[in-house]
Amino acid sequence: MMFSSSTNNPKFEISKSSNDKYYFVLKAGNGEVIATSQMYSTKESCKKGIQSVKDNAAIAEIKDLA
Repeated sequence: MMFSSSTNNPKFEISKSSNDKYYFVLKAGNGEVIATSQMYSTKESCKKGIQSVKDNAAIAEIKDLA
């Protein structure tokens, strides 16, 4: 899995909460939060969640419920 350290590229940041659960935040190149994940019990499952977003987001359809 590749993580970018450039400040101008979007990135996933993995953090650990106060209750020892892992989660990720997807940030745009300007640092704005695009998405925040659910909580995961392990860092490995958190990384799998990131991979799932990467795999599925590009092909996901937009369903307008407004």
